[in-house]
Amino acid sequence: MLTAERYRTFLRHMVVLAACIFVAALPRAGYAQVARMEVIPFESLTLTDQEFLAGREDGKLVTIAGELRLPRVSNERFPLVILLHGSGGVSKYVLDWEQEFLAMGVATFVIDSFTARGIVSVNDDQSQLGRLAQTEDAYRALALLAKHPKIDPTRVMLMGFSRGGQDALYASLKRFQRMHAGASSAHFAAYVAFYPDCSYTYRDDEDIVSQPVRVFHGTADNYAPVAPCRAYVERLKAKGKDIQLIEYPGAGHVFDGRAYNPPVSLRQAQTMRNCQWREGDNGQLFNAKTNRPYSYNDPCVERGTTIAYDETAAKAARQAVAELVATTLKPARPPN
Repeated sequence: MLTAERYRTFLRHMVVLAACIFVAALPRAGYAQVARMEVIPFESLTLTDQEFLAGREDGKLVTIAGELRLPRVSNERFPLVILLHGSGGVSKYVLDWEQEFLAMGVATFVIDSFTARGIVSVNDDQSQLGRLAQTEDAYRALALLAKHPKIDPTRVMLMGFSRGGQDALYASLKRFQRMHAGASSAHFAAYVAFYPDCSYTYRDDEDIVSQPVRVFHGTADNYAPVAPCRAYVERLKAKGKDIQLIEYPGAGHVFDGRAYNPPVSLRQAQTMRNCQWREGDNGQLFNAKTNRPYSYNDPCVERGTTIAYDETAAKAARQAVAELVATTLKPARPPN
C-alpha cells in the first residue's frame, strides 16, 4: 500500500519517465521502430547487502518502475532483455543497447533502480544503495513480466552494466535465487554482465545455474579491473559451468558508450579496484586481507576512474551479444 509520500515520489517518477518517453519517441534516424511502450511500476525492496545475503525479505518497500518496449505490432509473444543500469543511472549507452535489441525483434525492459529511491548517481557515494539491490529488482521484474501477455517467459535474458553488471552476474547464483526468487517459477534464459566488479567472494558462489553466463570486459579498465573476473570465471569453468569471459585488449570501462569519446575522467568516483571482499557469517562482508567489516571508508577504496569508448571492442561485443541472442532467445524474423 502506497503512503502519501511514496505516492508523491511515484508521481514525480512517472512525470520524469513520461518526459523521457516523449523525447525517446521522437523520430531519430537509425533507431528501431517501437510498436508499443509501457511504463510499468512494480514493488521491490531496498535491502542492504547484509540483509540480502542473509536472505531477508522484510526490507523497506519501494515502488520503482521500468520501461517496456515491444519491437513491432504482432500477436506473438516476444523474447525479452531486462536491462540493469550502472552507477550513473539510466545512461545513453543503456538506451543504445535497447535500440539494438529492438532491431533484433527482442522486447526490452529498462529498470530505473534509482529515481524512486531518491538517487541520481552513486558514482561518488556508493553507500547510497546496497550492491545487490538491483538483483532484487531484477528478480521481481522477471516475476512480473513473465505474466505479461506479450512476453514469452521462457525467453528472458538479464543484462547489466558496471554495478548493474555485477548484479546480473551474481543473479545467476542458485542460493540467491532460492532466497529472493523462490516464489516465482520464471527463470532467466541467459545472464550478460558488462564490466562488472568481481572483487566479491560470496558463499556458494560456484553454484550457479546451468543457463549461459557471459562477461564482457576491457583489459585497461581502471574502475572495475578484469583480473578478479578472470579468476572467478576460471573457478566456475573448472566446475564445468557455462560461463565465458570475453576480454578486449586496451579497452576501458564503459567501452560500449559512444558518448565517452574522448574519454571522461571521474575524479571523485569511488572504486574498489584494490579491494577484495568475502562473505562471513550472517551475510556480513569483510575485507579479505584485513578481516575488517565492509565499509566504503576502508583504505582500499579509492577515488578517480576513467570511462572511455572503444569502437573496436564495442563492435565486437555487439556482435557477440547478437549471436547469444540468436541462439538463446531465438527471436522470430519480422514478416516481409
